[in-house]
Amino acid sequence: MESRKPPPSALVDNHVVPGDVVLDLTEMTNQTIKLGAGLRQDCDTIQTTSAGRLRLSKPNKYWVESSQKRYIPSVEDTVLGVVVDTKPDNFLVDIKGPNLAFLPVLAFEGGTRRNIPKFEIGTLIYARVVKANSIMNPELSCMDATGKAAEFGQLKDGYMFDTSTGLSRMLLSSPTCPVLEALGKKLSFEIAVGLNGRVWVNAPSPSNVIVVSNAIIKSESLSGIGQRSMVESLLERLS
Repeated sequence: MESRKPPPSALVDNHVVPGDVVLDLTEMTNQTIKLGAGLRQDCDTIQTTSAGRLRLSKPNKYWVESSQKRYIPSVEDTVLGVVVDTKPDNFLVDIKGPNLAFLPVLAFEGGTRRNIPKFEIGTLIYARVVKANSIMNPELSCMDATGKAAEFGQLKDGYMFDTSTGLSRMLLSSPTCPVLEALGKKLSFEIAVGLNGRVWVNAPSPSNVIVVSNAIIKSESLSGIGQRSMVESLLERLS
């Protein structure tokens, strides 16, 4: 049975299954394509390796969005990791993937041997995946592409919880997803979302942390209108 091969744009935001051909590279000369989770290159085509919805982040990053607990690392993903061990040259970090990730001790803005971060086991880190393949441990960095710390590094206080990878991508979507937009109009809070299915929330009061966390968890199966209605209901109980 041959794989389906519609025009590239036709499958964006539509459901795909393993083996679907989503891009024909012979029709996309002089373009650089970035592949995320659920996609692989086979000669001159890009095919899916998992079921879900094909997504496009302009100008040129494609991935398959699926609501699953398992995370497959992909280069440029932002992740929330937990330090599980320290070595002379690396921190070993759990990012919910098949293997532990390496975070080099110098992968921080201005990092030198004289100012290596002191992370204890259990420290929560917001990082970027810089290397990922099926035969090696992923490598992380706490710098953006320009070498700046940006938002990356240790996350202190707050509350971290697990979600599906699909919910994580929804929270990072543009424009701002309804649940975060509705919460942001009424509450003050900080949030960091990892594409590996982890979310960190911090707020001035524990009750606000609980409301924001519960709203996010409940939002996955709701429409935009449903998300806003659910947030209003939670906020009424808070007042």
